[in-house]
Amino acid sequence: MSEEGISTGKFSRSASFGMAATKIGLKHLGRKGKNSLKGPENDADRRADQDRYEAEIGKILFQALNQLKGTALKASQILSLEVDFLPKGVRAELARACHQVTPLNKALVHKVFRQAFQASPHDMFETFEDTAFAAASLGQVHRARLADGTDVAVKIQYPGIAASIKSDITLLDRLLSILSSTTDLIPDRKVIRIILTEIEHQLAREVDYHQEAAHVQWFRDNLSLAGVILPATYPDHSSERVLTMQYLDGLHLDDWLATDPDQASRDHYSQLLFDLFLKSFFNLGCIHADPHPGNFLFMADSELGLIDFGCVKNVDPGFAAQQAAFYNLLIRHQSQPDPQKLHEQYLKMGLIDEDLDLQSFQDKLQPYLQGMQAWCIEPFQTPCFDFAQKTPVPVLDTHEARQAMKFLKGMPRDLLYFDRTYHGLVHMLKKIGGRVVTENLWIGPDLGSESAK
Repeated sequence: MSEEGISTGKFSRSASFGMAATKIGLKHLGRKGKNSLKGPENDADRRADQDRYEAEIGKILFQALNQLKGTALKASQILSLEVDFLPKGVRAELARACHQVTPLNKALVHKVFRQAFQASPHDMFETFEDTAFAAASLGQVHRARLADGTDVAVKIQYPGIAASIKSDITLLDRLLSILSSTTDLIPDRKVIRIILTEIEHQLAREVDYHQEAAHVQWFRDNLSLAGVILPATYPDHSSERVLTMQYLDGLHLDDWLATDPDQASRDHYSQLLFDLFLKSFFNLGCIHADPHPGNFLFMADSELGLIDFGCVKNVDPGFAAQQAAFYNLLIRHQSQPDPQKLHEQYLKMGLIDEDLDLQSFQDKLQPYLQGMQAWCIEPFQTPCFDFAQKTPVPVLDTHEARQAMKFLKGMPRDLLYFDRTYHGLVHMLKKIGGRVVTENLWIGPDLGSESAK
């Protein structure tokens, strides 16, 4: 981390992306030349070679984003969740953004406090640990104690974050566009624009800690789910760039799994996570939409702590009803195929162009979609589901993905957040290996005989 925090110089940030673009281009050319000299390969060798290639490209991307920190690194974390957008090997490297971040030094921490409060952290708290116990893409977290003895977590935003959002997204757009045109790893520029536009909107919201504090309080006031704990906030010790919250003591997912929890505990926490998602989406109309494991704490007394409310999405009631109807239609379609209704539903949701007729939908698009459709509805087809048995996310090769993208009109913002959150949830539940009662009031084989109005 530089002495000024996040570098906001246009030239220095452009240079990092330019070097990454050059490395990607050279890597691709080298691979093409190498492949032209190879003899025939079996499927296993070809897959292993592709996995290595994806990981190498992912490392180049991550190194560029990690060097810039800030919004570039947060974009890395978000992109790692886009299972429809980037291949697994690339996403695995980008996911390192959740864990590998260099923290601010003590001098910069004190500078942030002086700018926000005209006081040092040691003046504001009974005790304050200068060394962060957690460092994320947009900021880092320190332990402290209020004068009344309350233990708190103090999140401090890296200097220069807000100023770098627009330029970083523009640079990332260029880099991913180069990746799309020079490699076979990204389906289409149209998808890049949709994803990055929403990431830019999301980041603009996440850098305002006043807004995040309001999100926390809203969930504390409205979410009534036994076993889910939300931290209190402390406005007198918070600002737009500093957020002080109640300290929650618990383990993150990997650390908790390392304790070898029994099946009953796995089932319990899986049920909490599943219920939290469905209740937030369908009952509250508002979801905690940043589903990476670092935002959840497995606490004592079988409680689940929910932290980091920077990414919260209000859901349009009409979309929630439409999404339930869509999943119910997909469930019925498995046993009683109805291509016409499926085609109509895609039109209603604005996913395909009106010029795509039923026959073309059946012949040219649905063959590419059906694997992901089946994957999405799998947990809802029985009253209980064992997520340890969840099938892997279906993988389209790049040619197939490009073919499918040609027919897709766009991605509604609400659907983008629903998919990202649901996919992140399923990934966690599979890792936990929990058995969940998935029967609910909105999605299931006996629900929704009609599609959304």
